[in-house]
Amino acid sequence: MILVKQVGVYVNILNCRLKKYLAEVFKKNNVNLTAEQYLVMDTLWNEGTLTQQAISFIIQKDKNSVTQFIDNLEKKGLVTRSVAKEDRRVNNIVVTGEGMALKDSTKQLAIDTMEKAIDGIGEQDLQTFVTVLKKICSNISDTDKTGDNLAL
Repeated sequence: MILVKQVGVYVNILNCRLKKYLAEVFKKNNVNLTAEQYLVMDTLWNEGTLTQQAISFIIQKDKNSVTQFIDNLEKKGLVTRSVAKEDRRVNNIVVTGEGMALKDSTKQLAIDTMEKAIDGIGEQDLQTFVTVLKKICSNISDTDKTGDNLAL
């Protein structure tokens, strides 16, 4: 397999395996979230109340997917939609008390999961890996040439 193809294949495999692994960890620890739902919640925990459009931009998912994630989070009682005072067409997404109660333990599970995933990989290798990923993102990004618009 040529190197360029390997990059695409392994980035895709890594993405799929990380989502699956995180879902397994969450299920084992009675956290009723998918990896994508966690990404939305983590973004809201970090940024506070946001519009659906802002969430979509930050997590780099299409608006329809974000709407579905929010619908499911709302059914679970973790977020609510609030109509923006300045524009009734805009929904602000607000984390509920129940959603905030998940923050610390769920974030720690995600951190522990990633620490296990990168176990045995040196800090310099990880820094290089992040630099390369940012460069790839920058090369293909239409809106942000730094690759730094992700919620971390």
